[in-house]
Amino acid sequence: MIALVQRVAEARVEIAGSVVGAIGHGLLLFVCAEPGDTEQIADKLVAKVLGLRIFADAAGKMNLDLAAVGGGVLVVSQFTLAADTTRGNRPGFSAAAAPEPGRRLYERVLATARRLHAPVASGEFGADMQVSLVNDGPVTIPMTLRA
Repeated sequence: MIALVQRVAEARVEIAGSVVGAIGHGLLLFVCAEPGDTEQIADKLVAKVLGLRIFADAAGKMNLDLAAVGGGVLVVSQFTLAADTTRGNRPGFSAAAAPEPGRRLYERVLATARRLHAPVASGEFGADMQVSLVNDGPVTIPMTLRA
């Protein structure tokens, strides 16, 4: 799985002008399943993200995880994280999982995140979404997990 984690002061997802998911301080998590990804990889990704010590402690050092600061998580599916830009100017997306396994793994990420943490908000798999955020730092961390 591919993920992009952004530490945010706030973030929200809108679909057709309606807010479907929003958080205050926390993490915006974009996720993309790849062929061969499993539920175990999705669970490992969530555990890794929730454990990231990327929030400032009293000394201003990145030393605290999401639970320590009481932050939320906004999970958004984004198959374009698998873009192949090595040839030409039009990205290829064959490295992304097909829609059905992609949806299943996205839903697994959401379920696992909701089981381990609160609050967790989300976008909608496959929807045309408008994502708004205030990146805090900025802190943006790319992650790739494989079996």
